[in-house]
Amino acid sequence: MSIVHPVGVNTWVWTSPLDDAALRDRIPVIARAGFDVAELPVENLGDWDPAEAARLLQDHGLDASLVLVMPPGRELVRADRDTVCATQDYLRRCLDIAASLGAPALSGPAYASVGRTWRMTERERAECVREWRDNVAPVLEHAADVGVKLGVEPLNRYETSLFNTVDQTLRAMSGLPACGVALDVYHQNIEERDVAAAIRSAYGRIAHVQVCANDRGTPGRDHFDWPELLAAIGDAGYTGPLCIESFTAHNDSIATAASIWRPLATSQDALAVDGLAFLKEVMFDQPTGP
Repeated sequence: MSIVHPVGVNTWVWTSPLDDAALRDRIPVIARAGFDVAELPVENLGDWDPAEAARLLQDHGLDASLVLVMPPGRELVRADRDTVCATQDYLRRCLDIAASLGAPALSGPAYASVGRTWRMTERERAECVREWRDNVAPVLEHAADVGVKLGVEPLNRYETSLFNTVDQTLRAMSGLPACGVALDVYHQNIEERDVAAAIRSAYGRIAHVQVCANDRGTPGRDHFDWPELLAAIGDAGYTGPLCIESFTAHNDSIATAASIWRPLATSQDALAVDGLAFLKEVMFDQPTGP
């Protein structure tokens, strides 16, 4: 069943790191383009003022989505106690920010830094999952307290060796409260043998969905079967926003981190606006019920 979802866009399409000046610049642009949601990354605590963000969002009629960021040094597995505690504190603060903005979920790879990979035996993997469950538990307690869900995002094999597939992620979080899986179709395109089936397997457990083309460019300028993807998302019981996540090639640090070596659209504005138009076209052209 296809559902008409709110559509959002991540400020990473244009800029990184997000700061107060970028917020003041981008929020009106996002609203004028016709988006429903602004997706805001918290690269470092204090980069931007949540109270100012809340005011800007309200003034422009936008809802918020919040994403966490895991650079080197933020770890919940295979790390010393001080590093784990600092990462837990960061995640709790991000949950507080999400709650203050009315964002229903905080999403991202809340287990290990992006780009950190290592080989594991099946026994070592099981031990790593147990360690993650132990270390994420206090964060999930806080998530329940503030009424925000933690969306755990599986990443492709080049960005992590821990959670690559929806199934791995669901099994790891089995029985844990206040969390769900955060889907990013870019990663599912690499790792899943059947993307739609993987999405449907997460019935009732999807916390957030990010979308882009298979090359991280404009949704619709790619080989995805978008009607089938959106139908699968609806079949999985998810009714929240679809947020376009892509990255600018004009910022050295983010382009390198995301392996963006060429422009992915004629402009970053075009990537966002054309992606929004395409997603709305697909949603409104599909049946919305029996």
